[in-house]
Amino acid sequence: MVPVIEPRVVGPGFNARVYAVVRQVPAGFVTTYGHVAARLGSPRVARHVGFALAALTPEHEPVPWHRVINSQGRVSHHRASDQQRMLEDEGVVFDARGRVDLKRYLHTFAAREQTKPPAKKRAKAPVKKPSKASRR
Repeated sequence: MVPVIEPRVVGPGFNARVYAVVRQVPAGFVTTYGHVAARLGSPRVARHVGFALAALTPEHEPVPWHRVINSQGRVSHHRASDQQRMLEDEGVVFDARGRVDLKRYLHTFAAREQTKPPAKKRAKAPVKKPSKASRR
């Protein structure tokens, strides 16, 4: 088996790139640490995405960190009750087990790009049939 070689993703500026990706998640939706990592170029750095979000301080430009949850649809931050409340305020619904329905609320960055409104089609000019008089 050939090993998978991925470009080095974690390095200088990693946290800022994480924050830029997380800012793309619209209100009322969630994404996972793994989806953010994949968007950055390596699905293997999901844990580092969590570290970057945990490193947020009040001095940072606002980042909607609460919209990032684990792959099971649960909040996994040390401020889980705050995170769940913030998501519920945005309209995200949790089930009795404390999970989000990822089929309904998951923002997968590729899906957003694919849902661009279709280009407007130009109306074709009606084709005039030649009259019987012009055919003679």
